[in-house]
Amino acid sequence: MTVLVTGATGNIGRRVVDHLVAAGVPAVRALTVDPARAALPEGVEVAQGSLRRLDTLPVAFEGIERMYLAPVGETVVDVLALARQAGVAHVVDLSGEPETWWGDVTRAVEAAGPGWTHLWPGDFMENSLSWAPGIAAERMVREPYPQGCSAPIAMDDIARVAAAALQTDAHIGEALSLTGPEMLSRVELAERVGEAIGEPVTFVTVSRDEAVAEMSQTMGDDAAWYVDTALAGLIDNPAVVTTTVADVTGRPATTFGQWAAANAAAFRG
Repeated sequence: MTVLVTGATGNIGRRVVDHLVAAGVPAVRALTVDPARAALPEGVEVAQGSLRRLDTLPVAFEGIERMYLAPVGETVVDVLALARQAGVAHVVDLSGEPETWWGDVTRAVEAAGPGWTHLWPGDFMENSLSWAPGIAAERMVREPYPQGCSAPIAMDDIARVAAAALQTDAHIGEALSLTGPEMLSRVELAERVGEAIGEPVTFVTVSRDEAVAEMSQTMGDDAAWYVDTALAGLIDNPAVVTTTVADVTGRPATTFGQWAAANAAAFRG
């Protein structure tokens, strides 16, 4: 069995490669734009290319049976057509519910022909790293919705599920909803970071407009969308905790406290 990992030097794709290698998958091919800088594990075959450069994909797809598909919506239909022509039988994709940001990927994968397994993650724990400058400088988080709740998941857990799903047919035709193991408010997340760094972190509630203005300094025009959709959505549509990570991989999902402890240096400053 030969497995292709696209986006193999991205935040999740790189971890998928590592977990496939650790599981002893004998043939792993990694698609990357710059093989010389990829620093991939020994024994991993490297294919130079990108999901945004369709001319690079026929060679990368040769002999591939299973593929991890990174979410690149603008070319996904053509990418999947090439994968089908090459005989790819199972696609494990990072996507989302059809009505969400990544819904185009979901619909394209289901229409393409090969067997599929969707990975639908909730809030990434790594998104909390956007707090790092404020916590490092003032031990403070400034946001408008203190009681917004989510069940954030570590990127490494998403990669573990992807690697496990790529090694079996058991989850073909399934949409796997991925969350961390606990529901936490924004205040509780800040408290967990404080525990990790050994100093209290204060959550300061600011207005919507204040939050947009402050976040615009780093997020630009995306700040308003983030506040009005991502953060406000935590009030109106809180996540439902799932056990999918443990069910698929046999190991429990990482808690936010564990993740914060592992990343404490980023918050300490």
